[in-house]
Amino acid sequence: MTTESSIPLKKLLLQVRKSFFAIQKDGQLSFVIKDTDFFKDSPEKDTALQIKAYVPSIGPENLGDARFMARHGLKYPYIAGAMANGIASAAMVKTMAEHGMIGFFGAGGLSIEKIEEAIIDLKTSLPTKPFGFNLIHSLNDPAHEMATVNLYLKHGIRQICAAAFLRMTPALVYYRIKGLYEDNNGNIVAPNTIIGKVSRVEIARQFFSPPPEKLVRSLLESHMITETEAGLSQYIPMAQDLTAEADSGGHTDNRPALTLLPTMISLKNEFMNTYHYKEPLCVGLAGGIATPESAAAAFGMGAAYILTGSINQSCVEAGICEDVKRLLCQADQADVAMAPAADMFEIGARVQVLKRGTLFPVRAEKLYRLFQTCNRFDEIDEKSRQEIQEKFLQASFEDAWASTKQFFLRTGNQKEIEKAETDPRHKMALVFRSYLGLSSKWAIQGVPHRKMDYQIWCGPSIGAFNQWVRGSFLESHENRKTAEIALNLLFGACVCTRASILRTQGIAMEMDDGSFNPLPVKEILSYL
Repeated sequence: MTTESSIPLKKLLLQVRKSFFAIQKDGQLSFVIKDTDFFKDSPEKDTALQIKAYVPSIGPENLGDARFMARHGLKYPYIAGAMANGIASAAMVKTMAEHGMIGFFGAGGLSIEKIEEAIIDLKTSLPTKPFGFNLIHSLNDPAHEMATVNLYLKHGIRQICAAAFLRMTPALVYYRIKGLYEDNNGNIVAPNTIIGKVSRVEIARQFFSPPPEKLVRSLLESHMITETEAGLSQYIPMAQDLTAEADSGGHTDNRPALTLLPTMISLKNEFMNTYHYKEPLCVGLAGGIATPESAAAAFGMGAAYILTGSINQSCVEAGICEDVKRLLCQADQADVAMAPAADMFEIGARVQVLKRGTLFPVRAEKLYRLFQTCNRFDEIDEKSRQEIQEKFLQASFEDAWASTKQFFLRTGNQKEIEKAETDPRHKMALVFRSYLGLSSKWAIQGVPHRKMDYQIWCGPSIGAFNQWVRGSFLESHENRKTAEIALNLLFGACVCTRASILRTQGIAMEMDDGSFNPLPVKEILSYL
């Protein structure tokens, strides 16, 4: 008879590929690995022996939805989210692909030329492995949104993550429809896949619905799509996969994951019943996932995959300066705040940012309050005007406008300039937006004299992550690698899930038995 009673339960839980039983005999509890000869050697009618619990094998590939992984060519149900301005860098995307997961390059806020450089790099480096790019809704510059889509189509980028959309746009619909065809078996093939990232039900409904007929008709009349593509479009959803975005960094509605995910899953089921799509819809979760327990909870609630962002920003592959990474490693959960968003400033859209070590949230909020109450910069009280020019803009308002104007001339957005020249309030908004936009670039570049103005997109998950890794090799940002963190979260979720299964069968455990501490990749792989 072979038992594992001499092996600590925690060590047994780490062997995620091995199923085991909890056996009680003569009042003593022991654990037996399923593939031993214990039961074969035991007397058939040993009434003193009781099976108290059974814990199955659970590997990282058993988490989430296998159909989602098959659709995107993944080994594990994990996405490294597309942090804008290249923070989710090509290096980050590569390491995710090499470890059986997927990363999305943070194209938002970058020029077409910069995005194309990343496309060529990733297509060359990852000819057969999955990767994607993001498409952020450009409310004030739809031409850039369409130019980005044309670039993706030109280079055959087949997977995008669509973020911050308030409605379906011509560019997004064009990307989804272009190339639709029917195969020999009558199946509709959509070469271009979209993973929508949403926190509102009304936007999720648009992603789960077929492309809007009005936009399809407009694209057809413009000869951008064919009759065949237009006709087939009504039988597919805009996005087969949707990320329910809870309390996250950057653009967020601060939704609680415990209510948001079940709502989105219910919506998915509703749309499957309504449209009878041949390919299943999937819902993943983002926002607040930073520990094995939170990852296990997401999968336990039915998430097809998980997506992380804030915690990846502190990794060595992140395209942001070392000072920011150090600040992120020191952050607690309460060290975040909401601030006005640069791209949708006028409508009051907000982003979640780090407030520790920076004055950006306070300064940005002041600019938005003044925009709400004043019709032109000259109407602002003298003390505030002086503070804005000396500390925020570090230039006179007119000099700041001249720089802002040059930006719009370079990007070919003449309409914004023309409107600003006749509307002082719009001119003020553009200058304020310029400060907000530059603040994120200062953080990326590490401009020393602008450290107090760093805009660092971050959610409370960074605090939970820092608490989890404290005292481990992942405490320092120099040791944080995106794929290594991802594998720790997935592997840890397997351990936590197995511990939970044991608890539900009445097996009491010591406080530390079901927890999981970070391990180097080599050690994790030894268990897998």
